[in-house]
Amino acid sequence: MNKQAKNQLNSPQTNTNTLITANYRDLDRSRAANAWNDIQSVTKKEEKFQKKYSAIARKLPTLIQINGLAQTLTFLKAKGEPHHLDTFNHLSGWVCHRFNWNNTDLLTQVLAQDMDSQRYRLVTAEALAFLQWLKRFAEAEIAEIGMEDND
Repeated sequence: MNKQAKNQLNSPQTNTNTLITANYRDLDRSRAANAWNDIQSVTKKEEKFQKKYSAIARKLPTLIQINGLAQTLTFLKAKGEPHHLDTFNHLSGWVCHRFNWNNTDLLTQVLAQDMDSQRYRLVTAEALAFLQWLKRFAEAEIAEIGMEDND
């Protein structure tokens, strides 16, 4: 390899994969931290609520993939039960924060006239990425309650 080629490999301009990976890792850590805080707030509530929240948190990624993001958000709001509304608020809070949508909820943004299909898919992907963390933490933190009952 000649000297010019070695310099190009070591230059910061050609090392963009490191920056993309670092930003993705930071984003994923932010998702995880937010989901962790959401689950910790749920673990302070009564056991019945925790179990219902955990059940819906585990189902949400599948519901979104089958029915779509807008329909799933509408379902959560229509149910109106506290665990559905908390799940809606946790998901909405993260995605709205991620896209800098202030003073609104995710359903309002998804139903906005100016959202094209590409943006809708991007928002859906972000929602699913966040829900993977929420689901994992719900399984880890709230599943312990069910195990204690069986002892």
